[in-house]
Amino acid sequence: MNYCSHCGSAVRFAVPDGDDRPRFLCDACGTIHYQNPRIVAGTLPVCGERVLLCRRAISPRKGFWTLPAGYMENGETVEEAALRETREEARAAVIEPSLYTLISLPHINQVYMIFRGELEGNYAAGPESLEVELFAESEIPWDELAFPTIERTLRHFFDDRRQETFELHLSRIGAEERERYFGSA
Repeated sequence: MNYCSHCGSAVRFAVPDGDDRPRFLCDACGTIHYQNPRIVAGTLPVCGERVLLCRRAISPRKGFWTLPAGYMENGETVEEAALRETREEARAAVIEPSLYTLISLPHINQVYMIFRGELEGNYAAGPESLEVELFAESEIPWDELAFPTIERTLRHFFDDRRQETFELHLSRIGAEERERYFGSA
């Protein structure tokens, strides 16, 4: 950031009085520009013994498989965002969604919030998906998953299903685990 979005003056990067981390500060109007993590909301649609995955039609990771998920918009609840993303990417609906995984990725300023729920009705590829398909555990394309958050969510799900208990999973993915998917660039 070079200029204040409130008054257009140049900003500086410094620690404001009473804070503990640097922020963009505007000395002209006194605005402190806070930058916060982005929320990625999505669902884990379940149909019997299978889960619904989408093959991405967009970057990053075009052609790789993911759960229907995307960035939360202003004015939405997390659940509304998850259900909207499911409609957009998989033309699908999920009933009785329950927060299932909350995964922090502090190195890229993201938080993933995935809701588990029953797939209701039909599904089809939306504009951000090349195809959508139901997969049993033995059919999951593990080496073709788009993101470590998706792999972690799926592994929790299949483990929990064997245990016949579904609890909320809170975790963190660091830069080193993410490198397995994206390389060190």
